[in-house]
Amino acid sequence: MITRTLPAPLPISDQEHPGSCPLSIHDMTVAYHRRPVLWDIDYDAPPGKLIAIVGPNGSGKTTLIKAALGLVPAASGEVRFFGMRYARQRGRVGYVPQRESVDWDFPVSALDVVAMGLYGRIGWCWPVTRRYQREALAALARVGMADYAHRQISQLSGGQQQRVFLARALAQSADVYLMDEPFAGVDAATERAIVEILRELRSQGKTALVVHHDLQTVTDYFDEVLLLNMRLIAAGPVEQVFTSENLRKAYGGKLALLDEVGHKMRLAGGGQ
Repeated sequence: MITRTLPAPLPISDQEHPGSCPLSIHDMTVAYHRRPVLWDIDYDAPPGKLIAIVGPNGSGKTTLIKAALGLVPAASGEVRFFGMRYARQRGRVGYVPQRESVDWDFPVSALDVVAMGLYGRIGWCWPVTRRYQREALAALARVGMADYAHRQISQLSGGQQQRVFLARALAQSADVYLMDEPFAGVDAATERAIVEILRELRSQGKTALVVHHDLQTVTDYFDEVLLLNMRLIAAGPVEQVFTSENLRKAYGGKLALLDEVGHKMRLAGGGQ
């Protein structure tokens, strides 16, 4: 019997995906139980932008983020953060998971959770000194949660828990943030706080890629959009990509909301 060895995938080149990009995805396919969830994704995230990842349920939005971070395996493709593999750039990448995916009964305080974002500098086997406790407390203060620093996370509301995880990512002082539905199930005050933090990050030249489900707020909150339905439908500035035509390609024309979004975009463009 003759066995054949498949060639290794070609590395990402600077011509295809510049090393200055906070996140570059090259020909990535992800499958669960041999069923494709994402197919042949090729994308470069521009620096210093707030980017919405938008698509219908089951379109692969969460999988895109998890595969980029190596939390789920990719069947093929390459991912780079600032031109390097995630393992070499871990300290520059912040991650905010879905709140539903976290075990909130784990016996730790809000301050403990935020301090976890500092372990890259502290080291896993070293105690959290007062210096790092102050940094963690400052991150909590940025999201309006300093008064809850010593509260057990299980005792916090959903919106408060989301703020704590956002503070943990901020404590990393990362350059690119991947956030999985940070607005889901939060109150209006928390939503405003998250938007303010995102805009602050952008003003510092940071990049945030955010899985987002509310089509009506995309134009208000984000600079760019990555429109997804297993395949990459379109990506780029909101005013160019977030159109009724592209949304119908992604959602199959099943949402009455699409006409409302299109009307809003026409108004934003001066009625064109």
